Amino acid sequence: MQDTLLLGSEGIKKTILHGGTGEIPKFITGAKVTFHFRTQLCDDDRTVIDDSKVVGTPMEIVIGNMFKLDIWETLLSSMRIGEVAEFWCDTTHTGVYPLVSKSMRRIAEGKDPVDWHIHTCGMANMFAYHSLGYDDLDELMKEPKPLYFVLELLKVQQPSEYNRESWALSDEERLKVVPVLHGQGNKLYKQGRYQEATQKYKEAVICIKNVQTKEKAWDIPWMKLEKMANTLTLNYCQCLLRMEEYYEVIEHTSDIINQHPGVVKAFYLRGKAHMEVWNEAEARQDFGRVLDLDPGMKKAVKKDLAVLNMRMEEKNQEDRDKYKGNIQGLNSIFMRRLVRKPSGYLPFTAPSPSFLCAAKSLLRRGEIN
Repeated sequence: MQDTLLLGSEGIKKTILHGGTGEIPKFITGAKVTFHFRTQLCDDDRTVIDDSKVVGTPMEIVIGNMFKLDIWETLLSSMRIGEVAEFWCDTTHTGVYPLVSKSMRRIAEGKDPVDWHIHTCGMANMFAYHSLGYDDLDELMKEPKPLYFVLELLKVQQPSEYNRESWALSDEERLKVVPVLHGQGNKLYKQGRYQEATQKYKEAVICIKNVQTKEKAWDIPWMKLEKMANTLTLNYCQCLLRMEEYYEVIEHTSDIINQHPGVVKAFYLRGKAHMEVWNEAEARQDFGRVLDLDPGMKKAVKKDLAVLNMRMEEKNQEDRDKYKGNIQGLNSIFMRRLVRKPSGYLPFTAPSPSFLCAAKSLLRRGEIN
């Protein structure tokens, strides 16, 4: 172990545990860095918070891509390939670590790192619910502490040496790729490849939202991005309708309507989703709102309402047939409960709640009809 080294940044202390090879790589903007990390508390037990080797997957970040824990760029840029070093960092640099840790843990669990909702960013969700979903991270969020980061640098790839995914793009590159993804999604939709189309639309929305977080909410640049995101989200919902994911359509379109109550297509798609799950009143209300906002949609809405009327009539008839048989079954039980007297039967009285429960149970089991 080499003697402790102080980096140029205040509040950081480095100790080399295992020397690397060659010169320090070029950590230019766009370079992808692959490394293992272990995060520990500065307590007597050096309690481990996270360890990528335990998960079995190294971490990857792209230099200059505004990674939430940007101090890692500083730490890594002091290392050689194969080097293992321990960095002590004070709370100036560790305050946002719980947010980063949450994302990494969710990825390791096979979940979406930010509970993907296209109209709510991960940070907003966290403040809304006051919890990150992990007790130790909640505690660390409330009381930030100095941390040890043990890093092992595995690989540094220059921008031309790997295929860059959307998460690794700059804001300018993200905005350029959005129309490409949009077009690809539309093409896949026309081909009936709805699952693949949703991925294109979702990736495009994420690109937009990443850029939008750097704009002031409701300012003109923010609103332009919001309009782009809404268009893609509604395309995403069209795919979900085809995939029969009706409740998710209702969720996403409701998000848009709550923020932008004049978006006709959001009401129309939500109305169609409500129709599919037998929410008759909600469907009629949404279709009515569509006509208020755009009378030109009258023909399409009229067609959907005709389908809705037909389906509801069929369902009501099925319900009538089903309950008719059930009522007959109950009546036969009630008749058997009449008390026999020498002078005949006593007038029928309402059954007790316990009797009704028992009768319903028999109906469910099919013992009466």
